[in-house]
This record gives sequence, C-alpha cells and structure tokens, in this order.
Amino acid sequence: MKTAIVLTLAILAQAIGNTCLSKGMKFIASLSPAEDGFSLMMLVHAMENPLIWLGTILLILFFIFFAVSLSWADLSFVLPVISFGYIVNVALAYQFLDEPVSPKRWLGTAFIFLGVVLVSKTGAGRTAVKEVNAQ
Repeated sequence: MKTAIVLTLAILAQAIGNTCLSKGMKFIASLSPAEDGFSLMMLVHAMENPLIWLGTILLILFFIFFAVSLSWADLSFVLPVISFGYIVNVALAYQFLDEPVSPKRWLGTAFIFLGVVLVSKTGAGRTAVKEVNAQ
C-alpha cells in the first residue's frame, strides 16, 4: 500500500512539475525576441519566476519519491508504473498549456496505459510480498 501511495505522489509531482516548468519557460521565452536565443536576462527572469521554482521543487520531490519506491520494489515494476506519468503529462499539457494533442498521440498514451496496467498486475504480487517481508 505504501508503495502505491509513494508512486502516485511521484507521478503527480513529476507531471505537475513538468507542466509548471514548461509554462514558466514558455513565459520566459516570450519575453525576448526569438533571434536573441539564450541571454543572461532570460536566466534572471527564470530565477524570478515562481512557476519555474515550483516545477523544480516538484521534480526534486519526484526524484525523492522515485528513489524511495526503488528501495521497496523492483525496478522492473517501478519504472513501468512511473511511465503512467506520460499519460498525465499529455493530459495536463492539453488542459493547462493548450497544447494540441492529435488522435495518434492519444492512441499512443492509451497503449502506454495498457502497458502500465499489464506490468502493475504482474509486478504487484512480488512487491506486496516484499512489503510484508520487510515488516
């Protein structure tokens, strides 16, 4: 049960963190002309942007949750389950960043979802046994 909670928190932290970071960086990019490329002022603006800070903090939390879950469960279980975050990322990008998502991309995310379900069904028994043995 604790592995499922930590993995859920990891997925949410990663997806929301990526969304915040993307929104913040797109705002920073809109402040300067495209032909300038990278500038020191862009870095200063990025350091002042709360969305970038929130995204960075959430991605650090993701890494902590990911590392903790690896101490409790097999990598062959954790990594596919974490990939559920791809689906959440697409949904958040569509909803909050107004990114167009083609039917092919939605179909691809559906395949990822089915793969995650299959892997979580096969790996859940072994992870549960490890949690019981650890207590």
